Amino acid sequence: MPNTIEFLKEAFAGESQANQKYTAFAFKADKEGFAQAARLFRAAAASEEVHANNHLRAQKAIKSTQENLQAAISGEDLEWAKMYPEMIQTAKDEGNKVAEISFRYANEVEKIHSQLYRKLLGSLSTSEGAFPYYVCPICGNTVEKEAPEVCSICKTSGKLFKRID
Repeated sequence: MPNTIEFLKEAFAGESQANQKYTAFAFKADKEGFAQAARLFRAAAASEEVHANNHLRAQKAIKSTQENLQAAISGEDLEWAKMYPEMIQTAKDEGNKVAEISFRYANEVEKIHSQLYRKLLGSLSTSEGAFPYYVCPICGNTVEKEAPEVCSICKTSGKLFKRID
């Protein structure tokens, strides 16, 4: 029988997915000219984010920054080493090129995330100045300090990268 922590994990996953789904729905509604529908989707997405964060806190899953970085490294490593390779192979076997590309992009970027987390964990106590990250809107590639000319993963123009401060 599931216990409270298992339910909190399940609820966190569901609320997190709803947040992302509603955010994507809002983007689509905006593109189609349905501004009020987009607003409602964004409002619901914000609400789902509150729920997800509450569930995460109730699990006591938010620790010190050092522990959170280590947890992030472990999660990213699991994704690129085990989860995505199987998904990529299955998509290939089934001839689903769109899914294969999606999984491949994510797999490559998870490796980068792990490296970035490791680097930051190793220098957490130093006084290195703050700098932005840049994220590719197509594959999610994440880079430090400045956008590249061209994305190393999907070849998207660096001019399209989103700055994250």
